[in-house]
Amino acid sequence: MLKAVAACIALCAATHAAAGEPRRVFIAGDSTASAYPAERAPREGWGMQLQPWLAEGWDVRNHAQSGRSARSFVEEGWLDGIARELRAGDVLLVQFGHNDEKVEDPTRYSDPALAFPQWLARYVALARAHGATPVLVTPVARRKFDGTQLLDTHGPYPQAVRELARREGVALVDLAGSSMDWLRALGDAASKPYYLHLPAQKQADDTHFSAAGARVVACLVAAGWRDADPAAPVKPVDTDECRAIPAPAPAPVSPSTVVNEADIAVGQPGPHEGAGTTTAYPFFADATGFDLVFRKRALHPGATIGGHVNDKDEIYYVLSGRGELVLNDATREVGPGDAILTRSGDSHALRQLGDEDLVIFIVYDESARKP
Repeated sequence: MLKAVAACIALCAATHAAAGEPRRVFIAGDSTASAYPAERAPREGWGMQLQPWLAEGWDVRNHAQSGRSARSFVEEGWLDGIARELRAGDVLLVQFGHNDEKVEDPTRYSDPALAFPQWLARYVALARAHGATPVLVTPVARRKFDGTQLLDTHGPYPQAVRELARREGVALVDLAGSSMDWLRALGDAASKPYYLHLPAQKQADDTHFSAAGARVVACLVAAGWRDADPAAPVKPVDTDECRAIPAPAPAPVSPSTVVNEADIAVGQPGPHEGAGTTTAYPFFADATGFDLVFRKRALHPGATIGGHVNDKDEIYYVLSGRGELVLNDATREVGPGDAILTRSGDSHALRQLGDEDLVIFIVYDESARKP
């Protein structure tokens, strides 16, 4: 089966290359793989670091979304976004498990024996229906030590992925196993810099990665994929090379400073899959030693902040312009002087109105964000 899949990849890739079309590796997954804007540095998902490990002529399309499970990724329509782009010769990497384990949340939980593999099977079927190649990835390890012993926090979920891959004849990247081996070899103290252990920012996050951690995990994905399928479109790499990626040096506490918004302005699409264009001003994005995030954003005519569920408490303050706010299904117009408190777990969206930019300040405590 895998030899036939490899032959299909090679044939379809050659066809697209001859047509001048990119060959793509799509990622469906959760916050451990998803992309983050510059103001969230040094937090990175492994999908942000996969591109350097791919063979020439292949591009990453990272559709991973923070907080999603195999179930909620489908039910919220994120898999539909992949389906609209997926074509013959593409690859779909699928990594879930972290949020599927959350039994307290019925919108995300899937039992590992039955529902979890059933949801994953939908990704496999979608890829095959489009002539693409599915690759299943077991969930990356959390960094949780009890003394010198690394604990397995995923229970039966990785095994459910392994068994599904065997039944479906799908290539398997056993990232749970390789990442646990990597963490055990490092030990508790030496592994901290690869995750978001940032004393200056009062962060001790054992789920999400620093840039160096994302590089290691992306490397482990590439190495595991190549082991499972020698024809995989990745550069020659093995786990020893991945483990040799150095940890970042500790970040010093940054000094007092003055920043002018003209020096940091960056154009961005509407956040949270919103419409139109915006200009973001990520004040003090590189500063260390405090948890307060302070940003200004201008929503240009037609721009929106897409509807989403908050993973933190957040304050918007309207400086100028007009907008339409949807907060927990209640809609109202907002303008200069309005301050909007949105609580963790609530949902909201914001739309610019009229001809004038809607300009807002955004403030939140980074340490209070839910993983």
